[in-house]
Amino acid sequence: MEDTTFAIMSDTPQQNQSNVPYWKRKNSVKAPDNVASVGWVRPKVFFLCRENGGKPFVLESGKELKDVVIEYETYGSLNPEKSNAILITHALSGDAHVAGWDSTANANYRPWRLKGPGWWDNLVGPGQPFDTNRFFVICANVIGSCYGSTGPASPNPDDGNRPYGHSFPMVTVGDWVKTQVALVDYLGIRQLYAVVGGSLGGQQALEWAIAYPERVGKCIMLASGGKLPTQGLGFNHVAKVTIHCDPKFNNGNIYAENVREPNTLIDLAREQDPSLPDLRYYAIKDRHLPSLHSSRMLAHITYLSASGMESKFGRKLQKVNPKSTEFAGDSESELELSVHGYLTHQGESFVERFDANSYLLIADAMDAYNVQQRWGDGDLAKAMSRISAEMMVVSFSSDWLYPSTESHSIVTALLQNHHPVTSVDVTSNCGHDAFLVEEEKVTRIIRSFLMTPAPAKLRGRGDSDCRKGGAK
Repeated sequence: MEDTTFAIMSDTPQQNQSNVPYWKRKNSVKAPDNVASVGWVRPKVFFLCRENGGKPFVLESGKELKDVVIEYETYGSLNPEKSNAILITHALSGDAHVAGWDSTANANYRPWRLKGPGWWDNLVGPGQPFDTNRFFVICANVIGSCYGSTGPASPNPDDGNRPYGHSFPMVTVGDWVKTQVALVDYLGIRQLYAVVGGSLGGQQALEWAIAYPERVGKCIMLASGGKLPTQGLGFNHVAKVTIHCDPKFNNGNIYAENVREPNTLIDLAREQDPSLPDLRYYAIKDRHLPSLHSSRMLAHITYLSASGMESKFGRKLQKVNPKSTEFAGDSESELELSVHGYLTHQGESFVERFDANSYLLIADAMDAYNVQQRWGDGDLAKAMSRISAEMMVVSFSSDWLYPSTESHSIVTALLQNHHPVTSVDVTSNCGHDAFLVEEEKVTRIIRSFLMTPAPAKLRGRGDSDCRKGGAK
């Protein structure tokens, strides 16, 4: 460990924790020495272009990234046959830190990781649904993000190694999957036992099953769909316009060009191989961006539900110092309700760890993904016809970001192809975040699906079979 300490605590000022993700609940957090925890973990880095003979990574837009690093984490051990790997794909604001406690949190100045374990910690570990005594679990941060993989804060070799900022090229769900394929290849894995993701991660899982059908044994989508519905597009648009209109955003020029963020992972890799490029992020000059704060508050409303918010907050007053936050404004004469405090807290904690340029890039990718246009020329059944993996599609009754109808359309299209599918509708008032919050229900669902016998194609396939398919 790199001089890392931790504090098991709740980040929320609210007492009712029914809608609080379990990794923030005091009574649910597993300490590093818990028998069900993966313990202290250390992220890894993968220099994609270097492993590809120095060739640039070509995006679906046609633009090229000459230097790409992917931050990822793994848990458990890969078996000799390399047939037990599960890839977990993260959502919009997620990262590669799925489980355990980050031993580099202090050294890499990620103080939020000192407050709790990874974002799906109760599902990954010994004896958990993603049982690390049985499976080798992988999660990689997407490019364009701000959690270690190449993104807007990275140096641009075509611009004197100054930060990309708002000039970072558009990325897509397909681009993310291609980087994950490169990582899986690097790890020597021919076929994944399963690909699993919720929300935007579910779309990545779906893209894997369609673009690389012979490389996926099982696919699990939670709280997701083949496209973001129009209402979600509208909310994302408001968030993006808010950021663009913020003078402090300054067209994405938010970095201190002479200050790099610490990254011991890249430093160690360069010590071992001095020819590797320095791909550490540039530091953000001022993280307290009002527009990103507001965008996160807006997004959090879409992650909850009307009934869940009513039961959690109602009209309860929030006792806070009105001058305790720079985002509150002059609120001495304003009514401060519990829901106000919750959303303000979510915005404040988000700006401490996220990058507005990354938010714009990932939201654009989320908006652009449309599986039936991408793979079916407008016909969803045609798009689903490419899939050979065992499919499970999980929806949540109060999710209005990706309503159950989006999941049902995927299920229907699979059945039109006579493709067996497990469809689960979970009753919950936790909204879109139910795939994170309803851990007991999700645990039972995932465990039972993963423990069913592996499909025959997972046994005895050769390289030629497992490498069929490919992204557009």
